[in-house]
Amino acid sequence: MLTGAASRGLPQWSRQRSPGLAALAVLLVLGGALATTLLVMRAEERTSVIRVTGRIGAGQPFDRKMLQEARIADDGTSYWSWSQRDQVAAAVATVTVLPGTLLTRPMVAGGDGGAVAGRAVRLGLALKPGQAPYDLQRGERVQLIHVPGRGRGSEVPVLVAEEAVVDGVSYTSGSAGQATVIVDSVVAPVVAAYAVSGEIAIAAIRPQP
Repeated sequence: MLTGAASRGLPQWSRQRSPGLAALAVLLVLGGALATTLLVMRAEERTSVIRVTGRIGAGQPFDRKMLQEARIADDGTSYWSWSQRDQVAAAVATVTVLPGTLLTRPMVAGGDGGAVAGRAVRLGLALKPGQAPYDLQRGERVQLIHVPGRGRGSEVPVLVAEEAVVDGVSYTSGSAGQATVIVDSVVAPVVAAYAVSGEIAIAAIRPQP
């Protein structure tokens, strides 16, 4: 056991703080504050856009359940804003949209009246009574059938477009008088040619009751 005199003789550690350590501490604090500021600034630059969570074929309507919010950095691309999800839900796809895709303007038809691009083409059809269901509705999936005129009795009806989507419809005297449809660009010229001569009929694709 040390005596009082011996204990008084032990060297004492200096508690003076090193200038280098103090400067390092200041730099760490400033660096942390700068990093926080940058994160906040970058967060403010991010924007909410629409991400699709499921596969949607060209010409098919968007399922509201497949629309999800995604936060991304604003890089100037013309994405559909999350605040416009109601417009997109009322529109159809112009191309096949795969899960995880961020929606851009050309991928959607009918959401803002913009032009259709990509695989899908929008066509206007003048209809006669009996050429379309009386209750045809916008957004319905339909088939387009070539129905030969009366002067060509030997010809039989031919399926021209296996799947199309009604983008708009107007009624005259209780029946569909005009319809705008979205079809694949491959069959669009044929549909247009038959439509001019009034030889296109619309058949709605509906589940059996």
